[in-house]
Amino acid sequence: MGINSNRVEHYSDATSHETTVTICSAEAMPNLEVHKVCLPPHKTTLQKLRHRLSEIFFPDDPLHRFNNQTWLKKLLLGLQFFFPVFQWGPNYSLKLLRSDVISGLTIASLAIPQGISYAKLANLPPIIGLYSSFVPPLIYSVLGSSRHIGVGPVSIASLVMGTMLSETVSYADQPILYLQLAFTATFFAGVFQASLGLLRLGFVIDFLSKATLVGFMAGAAVIVSLQQLKGLLGIVHFTSKMEIVPVLSSVLSHKNEWSWQTIVMGISFLVFLLATRQIIGHLPKGLNPPSSNMLYFQGAYLGVALKTGIVTGILALTEGIAVGRTFAALKNYQVDGNKEMMAIGLMNMAGSCSSCYITTGSFSRSAVNYNAGAQTIVSNIVMSSAVLVTLLFLMPLFTYTPNFILAAIIITAVIGLIDYQAVFRLWKVDKLDFLACICSFLGVLFISVPLGLAIAVGVSVFKILLHVTRPNTMVLGNIPGTQIYQDISRYREALRVPSFLIVAVESPFFFANSTYLQERLVSVSEFCNLYIYAKSKSLCIPNAITMI
Repeated sequence: MGINSNRVEHYSDATSHETTVTICSAEAMPNLEVHKVCLPPHKTTLQKLRHRLSEIFFPDDPLHRFNNQTWLKKLLLGLQFFFPVFQWGPNYSLKLLRSDVISGLTIASLAIPQGISYAKLANLPPIIGLYSSFVPPLIYSVLGSSRHIGVGPVSIASLVMGTMLSETVSYADQPILYLQLAFTATFFAGVFQASLGLLRLGFVIDFLSKATLVGFMAGAAVIVSLQQLKGLLGIVHFTSKMEIVPVLSSVLSHKNEWSWQTIVMGISFLVFLLATRQIIGHLPKGLNPPSSNMLYFQGAYLGVALKTGIVTGILALTEGIAVGRTFAALKNYQVDGNKEMMAIGLMNMAGSCSSCYITTGSFSRSAVNYNAGAQTIVSNIVMSSAVLVTLLFLMPLFTYTPNFILAAIIITAVIGLIDYQAVFRLWKVDKLDFLACICSFLGVLFISVPLGLAIAVGVSVFKILLHVTRPNTMVLGNIPGTQIYQDISRYREALRVPSFLIVAVESPFFFANSTYLQERLVSVSEFCNLYIYAKSKSLCIPNAITMI
C-alpha cells in the first residue's frame, strides 16, 4: 500500500448509535495493526428485502409464540393475542375488583361533566357526550392492552371535530346533517385507526413530535378558553370561527350582549343558578339509540367527513397511545401500540353506530384512574356502568345545569394543556424544537386548528430531513486514564489524540448526507496525507466521502 493512497475500512457495530470517523496522518500508519474480518453471509436481494420489511413491520415477531404448539394451545394464544382480556381475566381477584370499583366510580364522577362539556365543545348535543362515555369504554376493555387508560371524549379531538365540521355545516341550521357528519367522521376515524394497527403502520403518528404537540395543544387550549367567553359573558351571538382574531372581535363587538348576571354568578354559583336564563335543557333518558342509519357515505359533504375523520383519528391515536405508554412505564408493563390502534379504531367504529363521537384515552381520566388505584381495565367497565345508571335514571337532574358551569369545566380541563415547563425545557435543550413548538402554536392561534396541525407535521418532517441530511458532527478526545472518548467542546478534560482526528457523526452514511459529510470532514481535518477509518451502522460507505 502506497503511503499516499486513500482507503476505507469499515465494520458494523450493532450497539453503536452514532458513526465515528477516525482520520489519521500517514506517519501514524506503521503503528496500526491490521486484522482481517470475514465477510457476512451472502443474501439474495429478496432475502434482504424480506429481512428489512420484517424489521420495519414485525420487529416483535408476533407469531413466534405459535411455533410448535398444539391446536388447542394455538387457539388460546390466538384469543389472548386478539383479546387481551383472556390474558389477565383468569387471574382476576376480588382484591383487584375492590380497587377497580373505587377508581371506576371516581372517574365516572369526572366522565359525566366532561362528556357533557366536550360534546358542546364539538357543537354536539350534550347527551352525545354521555353516550360516548358508555359504549367505547366497554369495547376497549375487551380489546385494549393498557390497564390504566380512561376512555372517553377528549378536548383536542372534540375541538378539531367541531371546528372542521362547523366551517361547512352549522348545527343550529342543519342539526341532522351535522350529526350525520359527526358520526360518519367518527366511523372514518375508526377505520383509519384500525387500518394502521392491522397494517402495523403505527410509525405514521410518530411524525407528530413532542415539541409540535406541545405548541399545538397550547394553541388549541387558548382558542378553547377564549371560546368559553360566550358562556362566561352570556353572549348569544358568537362567531363559529376558531382563530384568535375573529374570537376577540366577536367578544368586543357584542358588548351589548354581555350579561352582568352571568359575570357575577361566576363568583357565586347559587346566585347564578337563580338568575341565569341559559341552561342545558332537557336531556333524554335511556340507552344509546342506534345511529348506523345516519352514516353519510355519499353526497356533497362526504369529503368533509373523511378529512375530519382522518385528522381527528390521528390526534386521538397520538393522545391515546401516549397515555397508555406513560402509565405502562410507571407500572413497568408493556403496551402494544398496534393492538392499541386496533382497539381504539374498533371502539370508534362501534361508537359511530351507537350515537357516539370520537373517543380515545384521556389524559385527565387516566390520571384520575391511576391515582385512584386502578389495577386493570375493569375500572372502565365500572365507569360505563355508572354512566348507564345516569342515562337510565338521573338525566333530569342535569336539566338545569348552567352553561357557565360547563364553560368553567372546559377551561379547567384545557388550561392544563398549556405546558409552560415543557416550552422552557425546549428552549434550553433544542432551539430548533422550540421553533417547531412556536410555529405550531402560532399556526393554531392565527390561522386555524387543522392548518396548525398541518404546520406541526410539516415542521416535524422538516426537522427529520434536516437531521438526516445535516447530521451533527463532533471532534472527540480521550478522557485521560479511561477508554472513553467524548466531545472536546463539551468536556474540558477530553484531550485530542496526537496525529489523529476522531470525528463522531450522529447518523449513518448514505447518499443524502455523503456530500455534506465530505465537506465537513475536509473542514475539520488538519493534515495533508490522511486515511479514513469508519465505524458505522451502515456497511456501505459512499465513494463520495472516501476521498479527502
